Amino acid sequence: MKHEQIIGFGIVGTGVVADFHRMAIDANADKGARLIAVSTRDPVKRQAAGKAFGVDCLSYESLCRHPQIDVICICTPSGYHAAQALAAAEAGKHVLVEKPMALTLDDADSMIDAFSRAGRLLGVALQRRAEPLFRSIFDAIRAGDLGILTSGIVTIPYHRPQNYFDSQAWRGTWALDGGGVLMNQGIHLVDLLVWYMGDPVETKAFGATLQKRIEVEDTVAAALRFSGGAMATITATTVAPPGFPHRLEIYGTRGGIQVEGEAVTRWSLVDAAAAVVVEPPELQVKSGAGAGGDPKAIPISGHVGLISNFMDALRGNGSLFIDGKEGRRSLAAVLGVYSAAELIC
Repeated sequence: MKHEQIIGFGIVGTGVVADFHRMAIDANADKGARLIAVSTRDPVKRQAAGKAFGVDCLSYESLCRHPQIDVICICTPSGYHAAQALAAAEAGKHVLVEKPMALTLDDADSMIDAFSRAGRLLGVALQRRAEPLFRSIFDAIRAGDLGILTSGIVTIPYHRPQNYFDSQAWRGTWALDGGGVLMNQGIHLVDLLVWYMGDPVETKAFGATLQKRIEVEDTVAAALRFSGGAMATITATTVAPPGFPHRLEIYGTRGGIQVEGEAVTRWSLVDAAAAVVVEPPELQVKSGAGAGGDPKAIPISGHVGLISNFMDALRGNGSLFIDGKEGRRSLAAVLGVYSAAELIC
């Protein structure tokens, strides 16, 4: 696929996250990205949704059959992801699916297999992997700048009011949300943790619904051990009003990196002069809770990077930042926490 060619996108789902995909597609217009059509499950809402997105709003079957659509962005409730992705693969479309890619590992494996057989790309929208900051941290770890990793800390002190869950019937349910704070909000940080430290080999955890009127957990705490002996902790809640920025910390035998929100607060090494990866030039914390207090308060840059990367991969210029196999890793880690906490059987 040549750079000059238009790459047509379709979006299924027309909620908040779908608008991030729309903006990211528009931001890649100079590379040939075009939003062709969107889809919603509710026929009554199709006219309004089409007007809001500025394109036709179709049934999902019609979206999959549309000859101008190369890539479908799946932005529906998580419980629909697997079936919709499999239908897209059967129709010969490439897919960028929102997190989590599925609710079970069996479904994730079915998706990976289907796209491999179809010869189509399957990407997962865990967009922090597309951000230069988080890619720099990965590069520093792999270069050995932090030495041998020893520990990691993820803290997610978010707030989601009850009306957030009440606004959509699927929110806070096992069947369509697949979990609570860790599956819905925390999986982005879990993804970074496994990307940096590897897949956990042992997990201990507690989880509960302390305050919200939902089926799934609103608070969870976990301890993870990795194959090399390193350990990490995860603490996450949606009951920390008014909401605070998440934190990620990675430590090794030669230094550590601390991140709050989307900014590095410390990048301290035993021998900075010998580092392969240079620390970010400006270390400062942005004010406000960001996604900790508002699910819409996330930077668009990550999604812009994902769409750009997807287009590059389609044209044969590199590989996906996070394909189905990589997207499966964070899902497995979250399900491991849920199993350890006896939240699921």
